Amino acid sequence: MSPSRDTKRAVRIAGCSGGFTDRALAITRMAGDPDVDVVIGDWLSEMTMTLHGSGKQKKLAKGESQKLPLEERMKGAMYADTFLQCFEPAIPNLVKNGTKLAVNAGASDTELLAEVCVKMLNDQNAGHLKVSWIEGDEVTPQVNKLIAKGEKFESLMHGKKLEEWGMEPVCAQAYLGGLCIAEAFRDGADIVICGRVADAAPVIGAAAWWHDWKVDQYDGLAASLIAGHLIECSAYVTGGYYSMFKDLIKANKHVNMGFPIAEIESHGDFNLAKEKDTGGCMTVASATSQLLYEIQGPLYYNCDVVADITNIKMEQIGEDHVRVTGIKGLPPPPTTKIGITAPAGWQCEWHMFICGLDIEEKCKITEGQIRYAMGEENIKRFTCLNFHQNGSSVIDGRNQDVATVDFRIFAQSNDPELLRPDIPNAFNRWCLEVFLQSAPGLSLSNDLRQIVPKPYYEYWVALMPQSEINLNVHNLFGEKTVRNLGFPKVTKEYPRQQTSYETSNPVSLDSFGETVRAPLGYIVAGRSGDKASDCNVGFFVRHDDEWDWLRSFLTIDRIKELLGPQEYKGKPIDRFELPNINAVHFLLHDHLDRGYNACSTYDTLGKNAGEYMRAKTIDMPKKFLDRGRI
Repeated sequence: MSPSRDTKRAVRIAGCSGGFTDRALAITRMAGDPDVDVVIGDWLSEMTMTLHGSGKQKKLAKGESQKLPLEERMKGAMYADTFLQCFEPAIPNLVKNGTKLAVNAGASDTELLAEVCVKMLNDQNAGHLKVSWIEGDEVTPQVNKLIAKGEKFESLMHGKKLEEWGMEPVCAQAYLGGLCIAEAFRDGADIVICGRVADAAPVIGAAAWWHDWKVDQYDGLAASLIAGHLIECSAYVTGGYYSMFKDLIKANKHVNMGFPIAEIESHGDFNLAKEKDTGGCMTVASATSQLLYEIQGPLYYNCDVVADITNIKMEQIGEDHVRVTGIKGLPPPPTTKIGITAPAGWQCEWHMFICGLDIEEKCKITEGQIRYAMGEENIKRFTCLNFHQNGSSVIDGRNQDVATVDFRIFAQSNDPELLRPDIPNAFNRWCLEVFLQSAPGLSLSNDLRQIVPKPYYEYWVALMPQSEINLNVHNLFGEKTVRNLGFPKVTKEYPRQQTSYETSNPVSLDSFGETVRAPLGYIVAGRSGDKASDCNVGFFVRHDDEWDWLRSFLTIDRIKELLGPQEYKGKPIDRFELPNINAVHFLLHDHLDRGYNACSTYDTLGKNAGEYMRAKTIDMPKKFLDRGRI
């Protein structure tokens, strides 16, 4: 059995899922460790929330009855059904070790998912485990009410007002905090099902419950917020998306990367560990990588607390064991983040594969032929029409595949008829009819699924007063109570623009001696990611004596140079430093073409931007490279 709750020792919280595609046995494995007190996981994303939220509104419009039998309601459920594939096999371990569970999986049918969990528990004679669910994230009525009162809901990405969007919102969801989860555990819950709490919120909830923290113990709450940020993406902190992945291959640790564990102490400082007897790693570098992922600046916001990470420190205290300190807590803002969804139209795409010499000219002639076939008037009917040359045709390629370019024609329109594949005067035909006059070395994709138009949505991220949220804990045990939690009474206003600056006292780059031309990533590690249409990227070095060079070299103008004229969108870029971990972070505002749901490029989640820049050649100090490349 898991040790009894002792608020004086560190609570051990395992992160078992970073998204709906994560490994199905995650909860089973981590709940199978008797030293783990709480398992947390996240099955949601902006994409899933958009789909579930709009799907829920369609169900409501149809007037589907909530009185149908459970099995009938499950057929059209708008929750993360892959969570159930992870939950069902884990029930015996949850029972055996007394492990608590808090998950972000309910989406737009949180109550229904909680009922399904109760049924699964009863089916396995585990009905004594108590289930709660959190209400409050669905805020469509509140948003509509505030719009009617004149609220502008300015975008956090680019500052435009919602009325400038030109779209009709269908649903809105708020990102809740974690103290509601703590209250559910205090009520006696063993399993807490959330709809849309912030990614790191389950860790806040677990730590606040374990240590009995009050709402104003900001340092502890802030540290647990960052611990949550570090472990909520599962293996991202134990070797996934890791610039130094070749070290894992050498050590034969590149498969079955272990799930992370945060050991959070009563004052908030914490250690990071990893699942026993697994691949991957837990190092300062792997933890730094995840810290730099999806942050917006030196302040990390949550509706329970704000974490100042300016002075964060990381120390390797043992094999696969990292200590994290230096996080400062501040009062929460009076607002919380919301995502507003609107149907944006229809999209489809064609892929042609081109090979051989003169690839730029071959792509140019193909684009010109297709545009001519469409005609200027029809081109105006598209809301987005992009032609992409993806890859390059290398000379002396080792095989034909590596010498082949994917030429992608991507289209979006408000008119589905323009994209229908079965009519003659539409997108599909215009792309196909140029085939016999094309440049040499062009073939058509034989996978035609993407030419069928599909609906797509846009996602608008803004702020809403926490006072508008109706936050309730529903306990599906005992007398099945409902408890309203209210909103923070002590808050602090923060400017929307976070601190951004170039380095102080830069060192002359000439002082680092002889240079060689080599890719940045030979000595600099990094990680990038998305927050809606914002793209963030952080870079760090392995050795302390390289820090002065990195901070002096990586300016905002240098990032623009690394991006290049075709990738830099002319939007603002913020910069700040984390000197204790030798890191520089950049926020590329509104860089990702409307975010995941509507994005017209391959890098829909911003995860490739950092690696793209690490592959750019620079004048690199030879003495650093002589140590060996990453």
